[in-house]
Amino acid sequence: MSGLRRLVFMGTPEFAVPSLRAVAAAGFDLAAVVSQPDRPRGRGQKVTYPAVKTAALDLGLPVWQPRRKGQADILADLQELRPDLILVVAFGQLLSQAVLDIPRLGVLNVHASLLPRYRGAAPIQWAILNGDEVTGVTIMWLTLEMDAGDIFLQEEQPIRPDDTAGTLAARLAEQGARLLVGSLREIAAGRPVRQPQPSQGVTYAPMVTKEMQRLDFSRPAVILHRLIRALDPSPGAYTLYNGAVLKVFRPTLGASTRPTAPPGTVLQVTSAGAEVACGDGTLWLQDLQLAGRRRLSALEFARGQQLVQQRLG
Repeated sequence: MSGLRRLVFMGTPEFAVPSLRAVAAAGFDLAAVVSQPDRPRGRGQKVTYPAVKTAALDLGLPVWQPRRKGQADILADLQELRPDLILVVAFGQLLSQAVLDIPRLGVLNVHASLLPRYRGAAPIQWAILNGDEVTGVTIMWLTLEMDAGDIFLQEEQPIRPDDTAGTLAARLAEQGARLLVGSLREIAAGRPVRQPQPSQGVTYAPMVTKEMQRLDFSRPAVILHRLIRALDPSPGAYTLYNGAVLKVFRPTLGASTRPTAPPGTVLQVTSAGAEVACGDGTLWLQDLQLAGRRRLSALEFARGQQLVQQRLG
């Protein structure tokens, strides 16, 4: 396409696939796709391609998978390509300054928040954790400082009361793909935008820690409701049931009054889920999954387990 003769796309997970496909479908010249190395996944630890690699091969595009810090092992190849622009969508590694300096026009990034709010690796999870009603996508120019580059454009995305990290990410991925293609068309027409981020309102969204995954039912139900949704589908929030790890999904808020039973007590199980006492109010857990077992509705789970009046924790 005129004004953009050669692009490199860098991305790894499913979130980046809509952007890759949209850029290819729009007719831009993708010279190479860069993704994280293949890794063992699942219970069988079978070595699996990243989602972006699979999509790139389907599109007939060459795939590079750097293993060295700072992408040192593909630096010479990138320099030889001399791309006009590098596109980064959830690549999973910080780019070295040497890579940032290669493209003639710069490095454009799709970020799943309204920067400067939620710089960092887990903006979707933290938007849900903090009870935000709105998030969005920022198309930004990448710099060495994490998520601090100039903004090309932004667009909001409402957060629904039942959104999980998975459902919200799916919408943001499609939104980001559309905005990225729109940005490329503006750049190709000679209309790049570089708007510095405001200095006010900077917040950070670090990776979710293992300690955050375990539920403390002495906390208010509304806080636990956000936490479970933010960790769904992965890595998943969990509690202990008879000493075994029990992951929980699809929460809904129950009674708003303080229950008389101790926090973590399963009060009842119905088709609506398992109602659990919290420090303030109750929470219905619709889906449960013991470690190594399949995910079940609470009603299915209760048919094979003594659940009512048991205490989770």
